[in-house]
This record gives sequence, structure tokens and C-alpha cells, in this order.
Amino acid sequence: MIYRDFQDIKISGLGLGMMRLPVIDGDDARIDEEKTAEMIDYAMKNGINYYDTAWGYHSGNSEFTAGKFLSRYPRESYYLASKFPGYDNSNMPKVKEIFEEQLKKCQTDYFDFYLFHNVYEGNIDDYLNPEFHIFDYLMEQKKNGRIKHLGFSAHGDLNVMQRFLDAYGEHMEFCQLQLNYMDWHFQNSKEKVELVRKYNIPVWVMEPVRGGKLADAPEDMKTELLKMRPEESIVSWAFRFLQAIPDVTVVLSGMSDMQQLKENISIWNEDKPLDSTEFDRLVTLADEETKKGGLPCTACHYCTSHCPQSLPIPELIAHYNEHRITGGGFLAPMAVASMPEEKRPANCIGCGSCEQVCPQQIEISKAMKDFSEMINM
Repeated sequence: MIYRDFQDIKISGLGLGMMRLPVIDGDDARIDEEKTAEMIDYAMKNGINYYDTAWGYHSGNSEFTAGKFLSRYPRESYYLASKFPGYDNSNMPKVKEIFEEQLKKCQTDYFDFYLFHNVYEGNIDDYLNPEFHIFDYLMEQKKNGRIKHLGFSAHGDLNVMQRFLDAYGEHMEFCQLQLNYMDWHFQNSKEKVELVRKYNIPVWVMEPVRGGKLADAPEDMKTELLKMRPEESIVSWAFRFLQAIPDVTVVLSGMSDMQQLKENISIWNEDKPLDSTEFDRLVTLADEETKKGGLPCTACHYCTSHCPQSLPIPELIAHYNEHRITGGGFLAPMAVASMPEEKRPANCIGCGSCEQVCPQQIEISKAMKDFSEMINM
């Protein structure tokens, strides 16, 4: 197992994300404890020492599972991470009671790593609101040794991240980002990495294979990748890409079965980062794939000046593209839900004024109707 230096400790380059554990009969709330215990045992024996859980994973059962099976090992033999569930704004006044309950669920006296969970457009105001005392309380727990290292995860855009960092950046020790070769440009991951780099904050990676979607690839892309590295599997390209980014310390993979765990561990037994030529070519191939399924919006904003509803059309098209290209998921619905109702795609009246000035000749009104139906908003 490859290890990375973080302050005065060494962390396995591959961490076990506990959001996609094996389940019974497809029910996300029913974790298969026998299979999970087997996976944790294998992970511990093969060098993984970082385990990432959260309040909401597996309908609240992930933390219980982490506590049940990790507590069989000496506490100093692994690093445990959890998060304050600010993705649900109703939790904001409950930081103390939630944190205390998390320690009980995880059967521990402290968290090695603790995060503000999912900083994004819909919760940034509450995270920064001093009335909730979230930052003050977590800093107090750090002072008391119940949090060893404090950080944050983010799905928000650059402006949201900047607001968070302006307020708390000097106290953040790590940042967890959705980072993979598809999102390097598509989700502005490159710019997000560069932003946290300015604060000397190392990166923890989530969604390295985008929920498993990057474990496969279109045939023409496979052919080219295999020519460059015939000994590598397609999924290994996702990890070798991340090994080439110096800011990355930990890569979290939500592995759902033993086969995935064994394959990923075998990849992380070697440090074989992509060289600059391979890196650039992989990103180019990914960009070409994302463009195939998306609308060719250049964000020129001609449309917005002609929209009688004052809709943020380029922003909505970006979310539409994300949802369509990646086959669904929570990112686009979450982003749209954080918008005022009058700015959502359902408010398009189909007048076509925007289309008359669109240089790309995009059928915007049709896209808005489709998008609204996709996300039921």
C-alpha cells in the first residue's frame, strides 16, 4: 500500500469510503454486515488505515457499522473520519447533539478527521451564520482533542468555496473534492484544486471513479488507453490520474464488494502516476466524451438579456448537461433546489426569445422543459 504524509502521520493513499457498502436485497438501509466485516478485515490486513463514514450514509447506519467493526481493532491502528451533516439545513442548530451521537455510534472518543459536510449553494449562508455556532463548537472539540483534524467537503461552485475559505480557510486542514478525469474540466475540479492550493490545503478525493462509471469506457477510448498502457486496467487509469496530482493525499473509494476492494488495493500497491502526455490525453478524451452528450453552451449570456423570466440560462444548461451526461445523480437536483423557485427551469414559458440570439442555436426552451421533467422541479 502506498502511504502519503500528512503533517506527522502517514495515511494510506486509498481510503475505504463507507457510503456504498454491500447491502441486502438492494436496500441501502440494510448493510450486509457479514460481507462488510470481511471487507474491513481485508482492508486492515492489506494496509488501508483511513475509513470515511457520515451521519446520512446508508440511512444513518454507516456510522453504526463503522463503530461495530472498526472497534475490534486498536484505536491507534486506523484513522476514522465523519462529518457534520449540513447538507440538511434542519441540522444546523443541532451540532452538539449530532456530534455526541456520532461518537456513540462510532464507538470512539474522538474523530481523527471531521468535516463540514457538502459546502454548496444551499447551505453556505447557514454554515457561515454565527447563530448556529457550528464553527465555534467544532473548533472547541478540536481544542479538547475530540477532533484531531478539521476540514470540509464541497460540491459547490468556486464562489461558494471562496466564501467558505474567506471565513474559515486558515483553520481548514484538508478539503474533500469530487475529483476525477471526467470532472477535471466538466465540474471545474482543476480550478477547485488550484483554489485550495492557495491556502496550502491538501486534497482528499471523493468519487474517483464517479460512482463506478469510470470503471468502463467507450471502445474507442479503451483502445487508445490500452495502447499507451497495455498492462493497466481501465479503472486503474482513474487512480493513476489522481496519483499524478501532487495536491492529492487520500483517495476515497466506495467499494461495494470484495472484488472491487482487492482490485483497488492491487492498484494502490504501486505509485505509477500518469506522465504529462498521458494526463493531457486522458483529459482530452474525457472532454470529448462529455461534449457528446451535452448542449454546446459557451455561457455568452446573450440569452439572459432576452429572457422575460430572467432565468440564469447558462447555469441551468450546465446543470442540465451534468445530469444528462452522467445519467442522473444528486448534484444537479441539489444545485437547482438551492435556487429561488422563480429561477428554476420550470419557469421557462417557451417564448423562444433566448433562442433567437443564441450563437450556438440551442433549443433552450426544449432543454428547460426536459430538465424540469428530469428533476421534477
